[in-house]
Amino acid sequence: MKYLIVGLGNIGAEYAGTRHNIGFKVLDALAEASNAVFTTARYGDVAELKHKGRTLILLKPSTYMNLSGDSIAPTAGFFKIPADHVIVLCDDITQNPGKLRIRPSGSAGGHNGLKSIIARLGGENFPRIRIGVGAKPHPDYDLAAWVLGKFPAEDAKALSGRYPDLEAAAKLIMDGKLSLAQSKYNG
Repeated sequence: MKYLIVGLGNIGAEYAGTRHNIGFKVLDALAEASNAVFTTARYGDVAELKHKGRTLILLKPSTYMNLSGDSIAPTAGFFKIPADHVIVLCDDITQNPGKLRIRPSGSAGGHNGLKSIIARLGGENFPRIRIGVGAKPHPDYDLAAWVLGKFPAEDAKALSGRYPDLEAAAKLIMDGKLSLAQSKYNG
């Protein structure tokens, strides 16, 4: 059985370390913890891991955030991975830095990367782990400037402390224990 774990982000060095690229950062930590190495493939950077006899494909899409589905759908198709075995890691501005929100499916909730994935996978039936990156400092603050901004040191520390939890939550989802992942790691 195969799973595709996708970390959302924007390609290019200028986006490294930004709130929108937390998905990439988490996948880097997962790969490093498993001694896996990313290689560049047609639709993004890919690494492969094993977990309890399952093959895990890690994908950092080669598209920009708003076109994530254009990378994810063909990758899932290539590896013959159904939508409910695609786990998406993305930023969430409605949660404090480091807070997690695990859902089995659902709407995009205003996240353009999730909108693209829903459109290309043909529905909302894929689990996602939304990673809190903090809210804009005030309502008039430009959303693009906020999500493309870098983390202050305190927020970066709060987020990096959750990498083991993110890995454990993804593994619980793959083990068919999404409810347990929610009760253990949400909030």
